[in-house]
Amino acid sequence: MLSASDHFPQRIALVHEWFSPRSVGGAEQVVRVVDSLLRNLGCEPQLAALIDSESCRLGSWLHGRSVLTSPIQYLPWGPSHVQQYLPLLPFAIEQIDLGAAELVISSSHLVAKGVLTGPEQLHISYVHTPVRYAWDQMHAYLQRSALARRGLEPLIRWQLHALRQWDQLSAQRVDHLIANSRFTARRIRKYWGRKASVIHPPVEVNRFRWNAHRDDVYLCLCRLVPYKRVDLVVEAFNRLGLPLLLVGDGPERSRLEALAGPTVTLLGRQSGQQVEQLMARCRAFVYAGLEDFGIAPVEAMASGAPVIGLGRGGLLDTVRCASAGLREPTGVLFPDQSVGSIVQAVEWFEQGRIWRSLDAEAIRVWAERFRPEAFSARFESALRTAWHAHQCGCDVAASDPAEMPGLRL
Repeated sequence: MLSASDHFPQRIALVHEWFSPRSVGGAEQVVRVVDSLLRNLGCEPQLAALIDSESCRLGSWLHGRSVLTSPIQYLPWGPSHVQQYLPLLPFAIEQIDLGAAELVISSSHLVAKGVLTGPEQLHISYVHTPVRYAWDQMHAYLQRSALARRGLEPLIRWQLHALRQWDQLSAQRVDHLIANSRFTARRIRKYWGRKASVIHPPVEVNRFRWNAHRDDVYLCLCRLVPYKRVDLVVEAFNRLGLPLLLVGDGPERSRLEALAGPTVTLLGRQSGQQVEQLMARCRAFVYAGLEDFGIAPVEAMASGAPVIGLGRGGLLDTVRCASAGLREPTGVLFPDQSVGSIVQAVEWFEQGRIWRSLDAEAIRVWAERFRPEAFSARFESALRTAWHAHQCGCDVAASDPAEMPGLRL
């Protein structure tokens, strides 16, 4: 890390896909923490996004801030339905002028990494995922697409083909890529042909308390969308006959309500305080989605709750499996995204009374590795290392990502 006397850029642009009260999740938390880090370093970054409906909203952390936007901001329903303009988004992000910035930082899960920068500008992109529905999840996306069912599937396939081409091309413009997990780094390597360092995203672990009395109920919490595979969890607990609380809302809700047996209770959307209470009191947190990282399982561990989750994707970075013989395990990982695999894992957890051997305080201590302060320290170190290499004329894109500061498990 550079000393305090070394030059650090003051003209910094911070780019995200969109700032909207309709979209508040892990990606937005990353932007907020990076913005706070930069302001603590004495720089107020110029924010940029496809659309902005937050800076004018009272109570928003962005209230009163200046945000550069794309032409989508001025299209009908653009600020409220930006994703409906998907075919235009690659073009739109390229229209944002960041020429005044020395350093560009993008937080990208769709097109933010595609902003145009010059050879004198350093562009570092924190990647939440390569576009899922354009790459490995395209076929699943088309199966549930209402437009595809209305005869537009050939057009959608062509648009996704064009998006894949732009996605791979725009990734080559970035000087350095940072992935939110090892799984995302592998996807970046496969689809973009680039290496990426890994810095796990910030999780607000201090929201949660870990030392409450636990009930015998299991908890599943997520958006009720098809790729989360909540249907597998519901079917598994129907078969097990064990109590399951399901928290969340989304297009799958009516289907899941019809599928749920007598031991499965759908609670719908809950407040932050209610979620914290449910996390603190559940026997275990069950998760079947294939995640790039997975914020909710880390929040469950911050509550001292063990996780029973899919042993693929981002959870391999966050959950220490009890059946693998690791010291201080934090949960159980099942191998397949199937009802039978979930049933087998929960039965093993129940019959062996595994929860009694999993120490809630130790689980919480593990989760603190993902606290915002840890993310900020690693991200600042990565920024300074990359900026120093850029100032020295080194090729940041060709450097070994293992040399960049990141979390190593």
